[in-house]
Amino acid sequence: MQGAMIKSIFCCLLVTACAFAQNPQSASYKGTTSLIALERMWNEAQVSRDATAIAGMIGDKFINTEYDGEVSNRGRFLADFADPKFKPSLMNIQNIEVAMYPSTAIVTGNYHTKGLYGGKPYEHFGRFTDTWVFQDGKWLCVASHSSLMKK
Repeated sequence: MQGAMIKSIFCCLLVTACAFAQNPQSASYKGTTSLIALERMWNEAQVSRDATAIAGMIGDKFINTEYDGEVSNRGRFLADFADPKFKPSLMNIQNIEVAMYPSTAIVTGNYHTKGLYGGKPYEHFGRFTDTWVFQDGKWLCVASHSSLMKK
């Protein structure tokens, strides 16, 4: 009977240990792939000018710094999508890297964007840095910064 009790206790301990054991690499990988997918959805939303989609991806205290130094808060950033002069046709990102922290991630990469602004064509190549926090069960971007490599 003691042998059965010891086996039961051992099994319970083993199951408990397995339940609490986490593989940091797989958790990190899941976060990385989720964030890259969010970045790509963000680009699609920009091209289609879907402010509602973007609003669901950014935090209440979101700050954006554009390549020209202009800084905008969440409200201003979302209002820019309603500007009829802004007509993006391409937003592409590559060379994406994600640095994961317990509840924060920094996503960096290159971007290529083009379209029309006020009827005049533009095309930019640059770098971006987005800061994401895991809050209320989802990732939210709280800060975004871009800088030009060339026009």
